[in-house]
Amino acid sequence: MSTIDTYQATRTRLFGLAYRLLGSRVEAEDVVQEAWLKWRAVDTAGLSDPEAWLVTVVTRLGIDRQRELKRHRETYKGPWLPEPLLDETEQDAEATMTLASDLSMAFLVTLEALSAEERAAFLLREVFDYSHEDIAGILNKTAAASRQLVSRARARLRDERPRYRVDADQQRQVVTRFIDAMMSEDSEAFARLMAEEVCWVADGGGKAQAASQPVHGIRAATRMAMGLARSWRGRWHVTLVPVNGQPGAILWVDGEVRSVTVLETEGGRVLRIYSVVNPDKLPFNRQLPPLPPG
Repeated sequence: MSTIDTYQATRTRLFGLAYRLLGSRVEAEDVVQEAWLKWRAVDTAGLSDPEAWLVTVVTRLGIDRQRELKRHRETYKGPWLPEPLLDETEQDAEATMTLASDLSMAFLVTLEALSAEERAAFLLREVFDYSHEDIAGILNKTAAASRQLVSRARARLRDERPRYRVDADQQRQVVTRFIDAMMSEDSEAFARLMAEEVCWVADGGGKAQAASQPVHGIRAATRMAMGLARSWRGRWHVTLVPVNGQPGAILWVDGEVRSVTVLETEGGRVLRIYSVVNPDKLPFNRQLPPLPPG
């Protein structure tokens, strides 16, 4: 297999790892492209396991970049959410929810509680199914240290990760009812859809109007939804698409994308609303970037 073919064969996997490490499509693309440049400069004929080499490079670059991003996010204006990934292809319910389990907005938000190395070790073990011996080589640590990192990450995430599976059809129905209630400005229907502990998180990044703090409770969430609907009356529409592997929605106002929203649900009720409003996160591409020349 040629150098380009080997890289192309692993590129989707590399991007998936980088995106989960960083929570940003743009940053993940940059890391994968940097790995490509390093790949082009190395003598690949001497590598016993080219894929392992590429995964190691992407992981280490991702750890370095994640540390930088954590410092930046400490001064981020308002709540921070991952940059959404959209997929407009049709998928069956089981495939969609399998993807959502380790790519969902909720999952990526919980990963922010981890250090860069904990996050990398946890993802390599829990999502990509690498052995502790392999992780040790990637992180330049011992297998015992790998186990400790993963164990620590599991403990820190134990109370944060969703402890239930949601039927994809049911979630799609909830998203549809959520949008219908907003567009019809039906506050009672909207409130009935909310769980008591509902929380609405909107990421404006200081560049778009959004609540500066998460909004908690049925009354507050309903009040905000109805206020938005009234302000957009006659000027907005919604496109339902998979977002990070689960049913979601793109909101258009006056013909421009205003937000991408996904819901975390349980038992037909909405637990969390995640709305990405920051315009820097909205001009998304739906494909990986082209292979750099050379």
